[in-house]
Amino acid sequence: MCPDQPADGGSADAEGRGHRVLFLTPQYPYPPEQGTALRNYGLVRGIAERHAVTLLTFASDPLPGDDPLAGLCHRIVSVPVPERSSQDRLRTLLTTSDPDMAHRLRSPAFREALHALLREEQYDIVQVEGIEMAPYALQIAEWFGEERPRIVFDDHNVEYLLQRRAVTTDLGRPARWPWALYSIAQWRRLLALERRVCRLADAVIVVSEEDGIALRRPMPSLNPVVIPNGLDTDEYRQPRAPATPLAHPAVLFTGKMDYRPNVDAVLWFHARAWQAILAAEPEAHLYVVGKSPHQRLQALEGDPSVTVTGYVPDVMPYFAAADVYIAPFRMGGGTRLKVLQALAAGLPLVTTSMGAEGIALCDGIHARVADSAAETAQAVVDLWQDREAASRLATAGREFVANRHDWRAIVPQLEAVYAGLCRRLALHPDGEPAAR
Repeated sequence: MCPDQPADGGSADAEGRGHRVLFLTPQYPYPPEQGTALRNYGLVRGIAERHAVTLLTFASDPLPGDDPLAGLCHRIVSVPVPERSSQDRLRTLLTTSDPDMAHRLRSPAFREALHALLREEQYDIVQVEGIEMAPYALQIAEWFGEERPRIVFDDHNVEYLLQRRAVTTDLGRPARWPWALYSIAQWRRLLALERRVCRLADAVIVVSEEDGIALRRPMPSLNPVVIPNGLDTDEYRQPRAPATPLAHPAVLFTGKMDYRPNVDAVLWFHARAWQAILAAEPEAHLYVVGKSPHQRLQALEGDPSVTVTGYVPDVMPYFAAADVYIAPFRMGGGTRLKVLQALAAGLPLVTTSMGAEGIALCDGIHARVADSAAETAQAVVDLWQDREAASRLATAGREFVANRHDWRAIVPQLEAVYAGLCRRLALHPDGEPAAR
């Protein structure tokens, strides 16, 4: 049940009650270096400032010593990331009806730690971060039934839609047909898992209204709540380190570079738009910054106008030094935190409609939105050749993110979800489940 007084380690919310919240995350969210970690870090940190937060997460390495979450969270428990081979993935694909992502983080150690925490403390809320963690929500229901805490499922992407879009993209290239077949097999399985966890959850949150519409399409009775992706925008006004020396004009793309939509975006941009850009600006240079470059990116190694950095300890100096940021996505879902980062850093942005999805950007005011290769190339060149227009675009983009996507505005929206769940629970002392 919800406490009448603030829990130890958390101050009161607007109704005088601090909630006891258990976050389940797929990786330790510090340092926040990529999409999932950025969202998890922002939410965990924001909630922990006023509520008693326990974090259960995966981390194979020792937790960082400079971690601000350690001073905010009531408790942090980590277990090693489970090892999973290609043979393991193939076996589950062929012998189960589950999606690949349902097995990616299956761990007896995590399950035991979760059970112990739920036995030791009465949590008001368990927040489950992403589809990889969904099996643990189902496990909680199996263990405790209606005596369980209220479950909040944070669907970072509408995963079935992501895979269905990947099919459309990959079918256009025969070399990618095996991946298209993989996605065909996965999207129906993902939809089945998303249905199960969404129907179980007491609240479902999504990152955009577009994702909410996509999730309601197969589940018309669902009423997801939009909790947008966000940033601490102050961090992007003052870069933490001097700008990295770059060749100019410098085009920047950042992200985890073994993530399929990121790889596809960079390869499409290089193959379809980059030569036109070089024809207009021969000194232009493309920087692809992010850890774990996929082997498909080796195709860029022979191009002297491209640098694939691999892991860098801090991406902020690249944001500080680049001239234009690109987000040429053709597949994926959710909202792209990298787009918000670029805008917050004051970089003029060129993106596709899919890259801007879930972010209410106005083409020509906050960013340039271009879907064809020719339009993308022209937009990049225009921003170099008209620096005054680029500056206006960057200023408007930064103000847009500060007003709509700063964590200080977003975290209270999640607190309101918690307060609503606890109010409903107080009205149903017999344990009747809240309306989904």
